[in-house]
Amino acid sequence: LHFQPIQGNATSIIRAIIQTEEVASLGDIRGDVRLMAEELVVNIVDYSGSDYLDVEMERSEEQVTFRFRDGGVPFNPLEEEPPDITQPWEQRRIGGLGIYMAMKSMDKVEYDYTDGENVLTLSKGIKDLG
Repeated sequence: LHFQPIQGNATSIIRAIIQTEEVASLGDIRGDVRLMAEELVVNIVDYSGSDYLDVEMERSEEQVTFRFRDGGVPFNPLEEEPPDITQPWEQRRIGGLGIYMAMKSMDKVEYDYTDGENVLTLSKGIKDLG
């Protein structure tokens, strides 16, 4: 899927991802995938400075894989300090919880910055959808 321009279009981008056959048929893990897509798309749209977002999806019998590419400022979410979820709400720093939860909901996450693009690849195992 290719989206351009992306500013102001987070909701329609998320909807397009969620409505694909690869996601629509995921059953119990669809919620994890939706959370991941919502968090990543909103962060890319709001903070990357990119004017495009490409999302590739691949599904096998064992897993579903998503690859997000954008031309924004380099940002590796795997290098971010995880939020301290043991602290009371009023003492926690603002930001970071959503992306942390999105990363934790996936089984494998990889980041690369190649040819001026952020490339974030996330995979989730498919157990028994029947």
